[in-house]
Amino acid sequence: MSARLLVAGVGNIFLADDAFGPEVIRALDRHPWPPEVRVRDFGIRGMDLAYELLDGYDTAVLVDAAARGHRPGTLSLVEPELPDGTRGAAPPEAHGMDPAKVLALATHLGDEPLPRVLVLACEPELRPRGDEDIAPGMSATVREAVERAVAALHTMVPVLLADPAATPPLSRPDESTALSPAGLRPTASGGAEDR
Repeated sequence: MSARLLVAGVGNIFLADDAFGPEVIRALDRHPWPPEVRVRDFGIRGMDLAYELLDGYDTAVLVDAAARGHRPGTLSLVEPELPDGTRGAAPPEAHGMDPAKVLALATHLGDEPLPRVLVLACEPELRPRGDEDIAPGMSATVREAVERAVAALHTMVPVLLADPAATPPLSRPDESTALSPAGLRPTASGGAEDR
């Protein structure tokens, strides 16, 4: 049986650079993928992503804008710590697209372990202020990173299909070349932040 892989774009297309994940998925739609790879834009539908993570994938790559303290447009590969699935806790929040909360929700909903989860993160340049509901338009820096993310995924996917435990590299030396284990927490725009 071959490995199954999910590539999931997350983010709000109406909040500046938070549109990075959905834009990468739209660019990926122009390329053919093997049948064992599912490429899907989840936008801000956290519940949908939580249920999708329970569908028997070996690996899931979430594509998201995440403030990690790098130069805007920098791509990083992060492997977040997965929730332990303790059943005694209150159910996690079911709304929104905070990746850490989505992983907690998926753990709460399912009986089986989650797949290995990686986050292909892009450092945002334009972030909405806390009081903004809409901030249309991605920065040129992050828009340029979309094609680099597409190229990175075309390199990563075959590696992860062959070995779901492998550590796939990113292509540029100024971007992360090794996984950084991290807890994810939300940024002002609802994306993920590593600390």
